[in-house]
Amino acid sequence: MQGRGELTHDLDDYHYDLPEALIAQEPLEQRETCRLLVLRRSRETLEHRRFDEICSYLQPGDVLVLNDTRVVPARLRGAKATGGKIELLVLEPLKPEGHNDGSVYSCLVKAAKPPKLHSLITLQNGLQAEVMTPPEEGRAQVRFLTSEPLSKLLELVGQVPLPPYIHRDGVNTHRDDAAFYQTVYAREPGSVAAPTAGLHFSTGLLDELDQRGVEIVKITLHVGYGTFAPMRVKDIREHAMHPEYAEISRDAAQRIARAKSEGRRIIAVGTTSVRILEYVALKEGTVKAFSGYCDLYIYPGFRFRIVDAMITNFHLPVSTLLLLVSALAGRKPILHAYNEAVKENYRFFSYGDAMLIL
Repeated sequence: MQGRGELTHDLDDYHYDLPEALIAQEPLEQRETCRLLVLRRSRETLEHRRFDEICSYLQPGDVLVLNDTRVVPARLRGAKATGGKIELLVLEPLKPEGHNDGSVYSCLVKAAKPPKLHSLITLQNGLQAEVMTPPEEGRAQVRFLTSEPLSKLLELVGQVPLPPYIHRDGVNTHRDDAAFYQTVYAREPGSVAAPTAGLHFSTGLLDELDQRGVEIVKITLHVGYGTFAPMRVKDIREHAMHPEYAEISRDAAQRIARAKSEGRRIIAVGTTSVRILEYVALKEGTVKAFSGYCDLYIYPGFRFRIVDAMITNFHLPVSTLLLLVSALAGRKPILHAYNEAVKENYRFFSYGDAMLIL
């Protein structure tokens, strides 16, 4: 394997070629049976395994940090007053207390022609919404004309907001998506995208890790649609992350901080867990109880304070997620690993295979 390589801030240096056929379109029937590519940074080696073999890489005393956010069915379909079809994706469907401005929500708007200001949209079950701001770059503020909590309505008529690279013959839904595009430990509703590294864990696998002495800790970061937003800068340092709401309980913070002080490994499941742990540590010097918005942008050159290893999926070229794993493992080792994964026909992105960076 190549060395970690020179530090570069040119976005083009974080590109790799991916055949479209390797973008996973369907979940596996047994989530823990996906493939696992293990990258050992100290040895600069790659190992090809299966995800349910991950127990052999974790040790008693390791802390496995999971993001227990739950995906909300935040995609709504309807019609404009003209009769034209329209689709809304509510970007922050469950606003935390103190951040709620009534029934007005920021939405992605998809239609053949953008809706006009103050025009009405008719959704399923007779629900109506009013466009409160002119759509800009596909976004608009939308007021839902109902006395019911939006969360209740979304559960009734909303659909799973799958990423745009998963295709469903024009309909972004599938009989298995509601179950499989959700971690088995999802608890706190609020995300419009799944923390996909966690999709590979079954209840049985988590039980096995617990029995082996791996300490499992849950934190929360509600994933926003910004995770799929393309980077539009040449110099990666000029990008800004969209803030996402996060919480770490006092108990979770104490367990993680104690393990770190005792020299035990902190293994984050997914980029979301990495970002909130490092965000709080950057602010506080260690992990402490937290609730608020996280906008930490991690790219090569970042100094990790908490995370020792991570479990992740294979990410899009020239994306913030690819930059984060490159910050942890080095750009050249990551690109080498990704090229090897392409060569070996690994499945990529949300429903794809997994990677363990040690």
